[in-house]
Amino acid sequence: MTDKINFRPDLFAAEAKKISGDASGAKGLPPVHLWNPEFCGDIDMHIKRDGSWDYMGSAISRPAMVKLFSTILRHDEDGQYYLVTPVEKIGIRVDDAPFVAVEMRIEGAGHDQILHFRTNVDDVVTLDANHPLRMAFSAKGEPSPYVLVRGRLEALIARSVYYQLAEMVEERDGQYGVWSAGSFFALGPVETSPDPIEASE
Repeated sequence: MTDKINFRPDLFAAEAKKISGDASGAKGLPPVHLWNPEFCGDIDMHIKRDGSWDYMGSAISRPAMVKLFSTILRHDEDGQYYLVTPVEKIGIRVDDAPFVAVEMRIEGAGHDQILHFRTNVDDVVTLDANHPLRMAFSAKGEPSPYVLVRGRLEALIARSVYYQLAEMVEERDGQYGVWSAGSFFALGPVETSPDPIEASE
């Protein structure tokens, strides 16, 4: 992929910071879902499966810059990912999910428990009816677990975190799964192993 626009990551990050401070909505995030700027083109920015970002083949090593970009990231109905401001919309490439759930906190126990996930960009999401768990399976039947963070943006659940989930599973209606916020989230049928072969390290 080659850049079709004159993109400067440092300047764009500065603009994202200003937007996040001036036009933030719920949870301090800018209301990117309300913005409809013209599409400016694609850039050679890439989010890898492990949640790391690079630009033109070089890693974006500043966590603060990655976090700023993540606040203006949008996954549109066309299946593509974009960085969006009120005046610009630029396409980027995402290998899998844009985020990785790297930590889980458990509140309560049993059917009353609530599970909270922290992502690699420090978003915190509660597993509930509005932020469900999704399982995807490869052609070989290997599972990859995801949790919805916001909009259409998901986090791939890291292997270590998925192992925590696997230790908590119970059976319900022929499915392995976990409870959170009053809902049961299935991980797979009881005849299959809940081990996460495809989950991120």
